[in-house]
Amino acid sequence: MNLNQITVPSLNLNESFEFYVKLGLKPIVKSLPHYARFECPEGGSTFSIHLVEKLPTGDGVYVYFECKDLDSYVQELQNKGIEFDQLPIDQRWQWREARLKDRDGNQIILYHAGENRLNPPWRIKD
Repeated sequence: MNLNQITVPSLNLNESFEFYVKLGLKPIVKSLPHYARFECPEGGSTFSIHLVEKLPTGDGVYVYFECKDLDSYVQELQNKGIEFDQLPIDQRWQWREARLKDRDGNQIILYHAGENRLNPPWRIKD
């Protein structure tokens, strides 16, 4: 089994579409105003947004995108006008993370974990 895509809800796909293009995702399906799908720049995973009448309550969706050079990428996005809730910071779980929200409040975490992504020191041993 391999993860193919994550889909998040949106009230306005036109705005969301532009946000995710600016974030660096490559559009592969554009069925606005109802649906759009993107290819991640690396790894073969896809990401999509779909129109909803009402957003989920609570914290919403958390989506993690790994970036090789997180700090430079965050600076590049800031230069494009993307605002962050948290600039890159080292976390206690040994990842470096920056956080922002998309137009619908979905939590977007850009991070770099390297080897610790799949093999943290506390990984369960078979």
